[in-house]
Amino acid sequence: MNAPLNAPVTVSILGLGEMGRALAAALLGAGHAVTVWNRTPGRAAQLVESGAVEAPSAGAALDSSELVIVCLFDHDSVHETLDPLVDRLRGRVLLNLTTTSPEQARELGRWADAAGVAALDGGIMAVPSMIGGPGSEILYSGDQNSFERYRHVFDRWGISSYFGADPGLASLYDIALLSGMYVMFAGYMQGAALVATAGVSATAFAERSAAWLSAMSGELVGYGRVIDGGDYTVAGQQSLDFSDLSKMLEAAAEAGVGAEPLAMVQSLIARQRDAGRGAEGFARIFESVRHADSVAGSGGGERQTTVDGSAAAA
Repeated sequence: MNAPLNAPVTVSILGLGEMGRALAAALLGAGHAVTVWNRTPGRAAQLVESGAVEAPSAGAALDSSELVIVCLFDHDSVHETLDPLVDRLRGRVLLNLTTTSPEQARELGRWADAAGVAALDGGIMAVPSMIGGPGSEILYSGDQNSFERYRHVFDRWGISSYFGADPGLASLYDIALLSGMYVMFAGYMQGAALVATAGVSATAFAERSAAWLSAMSGELVGYGRVIDGGDYTVAGQQSLDFSDLSKMLEAAAEAGVGAEPLAMVQSLIARQRDAGRGAEGFARIFESVRHADSVAGSGGGERQTTVDGSAAAA
């Protein structure tokens, strides 16, 4: 059963990097009792002024609260901090907001389960300045009872989305979404480098790019439907042959700028075209990503692919 919407909760946050401090500040603003700890001292002063209690040790922080949140450097640092304290975690709920891989999240989930500790893993889809404001979302997976019990706490940070009992799912979604973000940013920087040769500022180009990319994001659902349907010959798709990026690569070479983001996409296209799929839709490059070492094609078997994107018959 959920706690009352405004019920105060005792929370300990281990790790006071920028994100840890933002998480703590949002909970203090909501009236929760917050204890903080950081391996390197000196980062808690502002939080203490706002009402937080600074614990002298990680163990003391655990002892102070029912909900323990770790937001540390990496997976190893989580174990280094918590392994000696596992007995003191029993009876509490652990939320790991440290960035980890899906398999690392699952390992931590097994560790917690073996110790009798209810645990959640989370992926933060926000930068520190967004916490508690519009656009902030945190993804959760793991123990559902704990999620429901403390959801009113988590909602103070942003939208709370639960993905299931598998502890690795939040991390999987987190990394998948960040993958799209970083590739998009790299594409913008590719374009900014091109127009810079004509004296256009990166800021001016960003304003135009933001509008264009926002408009084109509506195409994602259509691509998703094609991929899920598995038919890349459906009418209305832009073909891989038409999607050839050679002219864009030539323009980059003429301008004397790097073309790695474009070359990456061209390589994915080339793998499918070399396998005889040029007439099919652009969404088929999904198969180049899904099958990292070969090009899968119905009726044609598989073709082994070399580093430069060319294909040879298996």
